Amino acid sequence: MNKRLFCILALSMMLGVVPARSARADTDALQQAIAQAPAGATLQVPAGVHHGSFILKKPITLVGQPGAILDADGAGDVIRVQASGVTVRNLTLRHSGFDLTAMNAGVYIERGLSHVTIDHNQIEDILFGVYLDGPQQTVVSNNRIAGATELDVPDRGDGIHLWSDAHCTISNNHVSGTRDGIYDYVSHDDLIEGNTIDHVRYGVHQMYSKRETIRGNISNDNVGGMALMSSDHLHVIDNHLIDDRSYGILFNYVTYSDIQGNEVRGILGETGGGSSDIIDGGEGKALFLYNSEYNTIRANLMADSTIGIHITAGAQDNTVYENCFLDNRTQVKYAQNVAEEWSLDKTGNYWSNYLGWDMNGDQRGDVPHQPNDGIDILLWKYPDARSLIDSPAILLLRYVQRAFPVFTPPNIRDSYPLMRPPARWRTYVQARHH
Repeated sequence: MNKRLFCILALSMMLGVVPARSARADTDALQQAIAQAPAGATLQVPAGVHHGSFILKKPITLVGQPGAILDADGAGDVIRVQASGVTVRNLTLRHSGFDLTAMNAGVYIERGLSHVTIDHNQIEDILFGVYLDGPQQTVVSNNRIAGATELDVPDRGDGIHLWSDAHCTISNNHVSGTRDGIYDYVSHDDLIEGNTIDHVRYGVHQMYSKRETIRGNISNDNVGGMALMSSDHLHVIDNHLIDDRSYGILFNYVTYSDIQGNEVRGILGETGGGSSDIIDGGEGKALFLYNSEYNTIRANLMADSTIGIHITAGAQDNTVYENCFLDNRTQVKYAQNVAEEWSLDKTGNYWSNYLGWDMNGDQRGDVPHQPNDGIDILLWKYPDARSLIDSPAILLLRYVQRAFPVFTPPNIRDSYPLMRPPARWRTYVQARHH
């Protein structure tokens, strides 16, 4: 008899001999079946609510039949994985404890493990959804994770929390109502792909990580779509960050990274003011680069936001081209004393407010585009001066800067602005104009 059939029959016999099939007795039978299952076995969890915390100490597969629920009754983890090769699938996991010090979770995967798979589960009313405490080659996919929204945001855990992980795949999960959607700390070579995250603080929050790929994720209605910090050699590709509040993507001390093909729009800022903190500031920035260098920023759409891209605190030597700056209130906010060229190989960016011309028909503007002038910088430094923005003195200063560029401070310059949107975003822009 194979291991899978053995475990199915064993659990059925245990449950079948329990008088009245009480919830407590069913739970005891499941705990006993887990303890007795041989390594490599597949254990089918029958429908019903099974109370308690379940520890998996051997490489087994735990599969829920329709209606199978594991309920920790508000104490500890729902499932704690202590062996490599474990799979947890098709279960509803709920009511973990809420001890942030113990990091209670729907599924807690202990340190030093590998090849653990957590997929197609409903995880709800928990502190952390899935906590990866240092495993490798682990897959967390196709789960629906809902946090305890009755808690204040700082008192919640993260939907999926990675700590010191490597070569893990976090894909196609839906996370809502937790503190951060996916928190990624001191990890490397992971893939975070195709996840949908809403109503959290930061959709993806990453610190001190290397060579992570963040691709094809959707962030909506979060404080920030992504907060990527103190990391390098990231691949941030083809993500969709729409209607987040403070910023779409924050890069804080991020270097040597590829930022390509991301759609960031509708970032309008927090209402009612905001914190002066770098992360929680509420201006509304599609991209925000803070002290981040040597990155390639290419083929991104930054649209309908208060600020298209904000560059500050020594963020320089980035390669910026083929981006689409579309109808942002301020396309670029750049208040540094270093001139930057935003084009590569005679290919610049598309600016919806560019007023130049193309006499030779090469689809590049004949007049370089400078999104800011000295007056912009003056107003950023002294916001109270905005009351003078339409005064004759300000208009005269703008005229002098245009007529005598020597008076213009170092700034962003796009020497080859695109006359039509890059191919990646052309259909989108054309549809808006119709």
